[in-house]
Amino acid sequence: MSEHAEAQHGHDEHDEHDGVSAVHATMKGYLTGFGLASLLTLIPFWLVMSGAFAKSGPADALILLLAGIQIIVHMVYFLHMNTKSEGGWNMLALVFTIVLVVITLSGSIWIMFHLNDNMMPSLMQNPANLP
Repeated sequence: MSEHAEAQHGHDEHDEHDGVSAVHATMKGYLTGFGLASLLTLIPFWLVMSGAFAKSGPADALILLLAGIQIIVHMVYFLHMNTKSEGGWNMLALVFTIVLVVITLSGSIWIMFHLNDNMMPSLMQNPANLP
């Protein structure tokens, strides 16, 4: 096919569609993602099985941090998300989802934490105060 015919069909040297470059999956990218995901799974497993921390608080915090990093690894290497994919709408949808999850979780934790105070436990302890 000539260069003119390729240009008419929208096939040129660069795989671009509407100004957004396509993300190409490579074996190297998948293997890098697999290696990082495996490492980020083995480290928490080792932490728990070896008892590396005397208290569970620091171990829990490190495991949560590694879980967050693993989420990012999966999004970048397997879902191919970046700020340029789909014109940035994927990233905007992700940020919106994270904001909603944070609001829902923090509100739920706040309600559960203060539930005891809001239920007036002092009235419940004395049966004479009950209706």
